Amino acid sequence: MRTMEMRMRLRKRLGMRSGMGNDAWVRGMGVMGAGAALTLGGASSVGALAPEADLAYHGSVAMAAGLVDLRLTPQNLGPNTVEDATVRLRWSAPLADVQRLPGDCAHSGEREVVCRTGPLAADGPGDRMRLKVRLLGEPSEVTLEIDTVWGGGAVDRDHGNDRQRVLVLDTGDSYVF
Repeated sequence: MRTMEMRMRLRKRLGMRSGMGNDAWVRGMGVMGAGAALTLGGASSVGALAPEADLAYHGSVAMAAGLVDLRLTPQNLGPNTVEDATVRLRWSAPLADVQRLPGDCAHSGEREVVCRTGPLAADGPGDRMRLKVRLLGEPSEVTLEIDTVWGGGAVDRDHGNDRQRVLVLDTGDSYVF
């Protein structure tokens, strides 16, 4: 009885007459409203499942006679901890075939190396990485691109600080990023 009373009041406010089409319209609006509520509720709960983190990379790089010396510190600006992440290091010149890389790094292409960061606490730096790579030949300059390949399942909404691009001249000087 209460539902019928509410429908009548709604019809009166909207200037509608009683009839089959109007009932269907009111029922349709009720179903549509419930569907929209379910959809919105579902979207917000799905977003809540993925933790959020803000990864960043800082360090220095130097090159002399085709040997690149890279010191890199990953950092998580939070708000959630990241169990592990993978950083990609890509050079504009090809790497020599034989490399001596740290255990958490792997040669992944003609110009690429990927490295695990290890756990990254929220609002703190990770373990500093140091690696030396030999380039094919002795280029006078190389561009190093740094970016996150995998963020440990966390969502990173700010890619401005986890993507770096550094021009390194073959002078032996360190370039800080």
